[in-house]
Amino acid sequence: MIIQSLELENFRNYGTLSVHFDSRTNILYGDNAQGKTNILEAVYLSATTKSHKGSKDKDLINFASEEAHIRTYVVKDGLENRVDMHLRKNKSKGIAINGQKIKKAADLLGLLNVVFFSPEDLSIIKNGPSERRRFVDMELCQLDSVYLHNLNHYNKIVNQRNRLLKDLYAKPGLKDTLFLWDSQLVAFGQKIIERRNTFISQLNEIIYGLHLKLTGGKEELQIVYEPDVLALDFEEKLQKCQERDIRLKQTSIGPHRDDFSFAVGTVDIRKFGSQGQQRTAALSLKLAEIELVKKMTKDVPLLLLDDVLSELDSNRQNYLLNSIGELQTIITCTGLEEFVNNRFEINKVFKVSDGVIHE
Repeated sequence: MIIQSLELENFRNYGTLSVHFDSRTNILYGDNAQGKTNILEAVYLSATTKSHKGSKDKDLINFASEEAHIRTYVVKDGLENRVDMHLRKNKSKGIAINGQKIKKAADLLGLLNVVFFSPEDLSIIKNGPSERRRFVDMELCQLDSVYLHNLNHYNKIVNQRNRLLKDLYAKPGLKDTLFLWDSQLVAFGQKIIERRNTFISQLNEIIYGLHLKLTGGKEELQIVYEPDVLALDFEEKLQKCQERDIRLKQTSIGPHRDDFSFAVGTVDIRKFGSQGQQRTAALSLKLAEIELVKKMTKDVPLLLLDDVLSELDSNRQNYLLNSIGELQTIITCTGLEEFVNNRFEINKVFKVSDGVIHE
């Protein structure tokens, strides 16, 4: 699958934009805060319906406008598909594929699979659990529509249960309705825990060899899933925590509190790894993500690299660039030196300046 072109209207700092991409390597370069990342964000939104930053739709629309449009032309299995996305400040977004409106995000997933790699991802190992959960959820939601369904329902139930827990202070009689939310929370939560466990196993099969090669055979990396509660224990422990939840006015147990550790031998590099180890592990994680998408979809994903090369040393730069292979890639950077120095093949170059692109 490849993206042929992208058209924007009133998206971020772009009034209007039409850009045609090469099927291999595309470079967007220019000074900071000119709009390079906004293009990658629009592509990611077209693939997943969500911003990679977690931004709300209203924040993606140009300040002077009430709505924005994204149109993406994607070629999959030799067929061209048009994805239209209509963002509105006071309404939910509208999405159409080839002119036909879709009601669920799941209907879009799989048309264009993307792997997004930004400088923030280099800190995913040492950051808090929410960042690691977000990485797992973003990838699983692209690959598994059932997981997306379960996660959306689980998150809604957590929010509704938390509202009920707050209301119990003024209306203690509502406590009898708590079991209704608990049963749904357990049902969807157990499915999330089981799917995350499978995903980490699949990722470990790939990341071990990648990381071993990236470190010259020096380090063996393993990702360890640390569920807040085991699937089989969820119902019982939720019941035991009920009084505490009422006191705290929030749901204190469940997969929304999961974490994932990264072990090199017996060392948890989240806490005790050097910055170099953490960055190498993050790079291995992204490369493993690419390979897992290939394996599960029987296709190649689109790779979006957001100014990440400037954050890597020359060895990691070379490894990443050599790993791109047959992937269509869109790279943002402030200059072209890294690519010239590495004699890297570039198929199209675009200069971005204050919301204007010149090929």
